Amino acid sequence: QAHLVESGGGLVHPGGSLRLSCVASGFTSAYYGIGWFRQAPGKEREGVSCINPSDHMTEYADSVSGRFTASRDDAKNTVYLQLDKLKPEDTAVYSCAALFLPGGSCTLDPGEYHYWGQGTQVTVSS
Repeated sequence: QAHLVESGGGLVHPGGSLRLSCVASGFTSAYYGIGWFRQAPGKEREGVSCINPSDHMTEYADSVSGRFTASRDDAKNTVYLQLDKLKPEDTAVYSCAALFLPGGSCTLDPGEYHYWGQGTQVTVSS
């Protein structure tokens, strides 16, 4: 059974950094695009970033471009999201998700993803 488990969230001051991890099990994550999504209270889920399985190309939402960086280590079935220059508006539950991607590029559309983790809370506050 496919599982995704996120970790690395926490409380950080504005301008600070966090690194989120997403560990996959139960499937061969090397064939899957991995997306990061976030949802703040009262708001819709937002696609933040995704990374392709083969060429490791990445895509970012405009709101995080230049501040967040996605990477992956397929030998460890792990995808990372480095969050830098954090702002209070980045506060949300961050979830990773997997999309079977034998070709093409990943997407920030959450409706395309097959497997989801439970999420990790990121709070940016002074």
